[in-house]
Amino acid sequence: MKPFRTQRLDLRGLDAQVLTWGDPEAPRLFLLHGWMDVAASFQFLVDALARDWHVVAPDLRGYGGSEWQPQGYWFGDYIADLEALLDRLAPGERANIAGHSLGGNVVLHYAGVRPERVRTVISLDAFGLRAEQPAQAPDKIAKWLEAMAAPRGFRRYASLDAVADRLQKNNPRLPRDMARFLAGHWAEALPDGSARLRSDPRHMLPFPTVYRIDEIYAVWARIAAPTLWIAAAESHIPKWLARHPEGEGATDSFVEIRGRIANIPNAELVVIPDAGHMLHHDQPRAVAAAMEAFLDAHGARAA
Repeated sequence: MKPFRTQRLDLRGLDAQVLTWGDPEAPRLFLLHGWMDVAASFQFLVDALARDWHVVAPDLRGYGGSEWQPQGYWFGDYIADLEALLDRLAPGERANIAGHSLGGNVVLHYAGVRPERVRTVISLDAFGLRAEQPAQAPDKIAKWLEAMAAPRGFRRYASLDAVADRLQKNNPRLPRDMARFLAGHWAEALPDGSARLRSDPRHMLPFPTVYRIDEIYAVWARIAAPTLWIAAAESHIPKWLARHPEGEGATDSFVEIRGRIANIPNAELVVIPDAGHMLHHDQPRAVAAAMEAFLDAHGARAA
């Protein structure tokens, strides 16, 4: 494995853990992880990169080694945290930014809001959420208030091996050695040998806001950077977005994805075979190859 370094940064008043790989003088590539994940999740993708990159991946607020936020978590904070990270580590540069799932949606938003700050943007199996209607707002807020009044916690695991078991249950493609590596970053061992997740349980709270797809399209329409969407052929996300049933009778689940990508100027779609939502774990070499082909084609290594 390529070794990583750990540093602490103050990002907008919260103490953040940031992992970096590679030569600090190499072209920079920023990676944002997904929901209920950590920066170390990109280790296998970084290992598969053929070119020299200075890869920078923070643990998002409330995940991994980064500080928790007692007031809960709002999507806009992730966008502002990314800007603070770029201000600290790439001031004055147009950045290469990529993200998986939640992180992919963050980088797409940032690229639309700050087009002058972004050289290239890559989204890994992240295409937004289901469109919602204004009439859903009262019920969503009510459910959020109820969840706030009775907050959930995470159960403890018997050991880090038990955490690895859970990771493999969630993703049967994940080899045991990779599951054990991830377990050590996804959770922490306690003195009695048990393990607990490093993530703040507040991430399990339902969203109190309505997802307004027209507003999302307005943001994406301002993306000026070349954009790559990398989809997993066997991900549940496209069917979930299109509300198609699993199995027999389902139509082309990528119709919704193709419709959404049409709202991003200069965007392209690549589909990775034999991969689920955690495509950077299932097929890290294929994902790395697609990313580097795109980055090379759009001058991401230029000074």
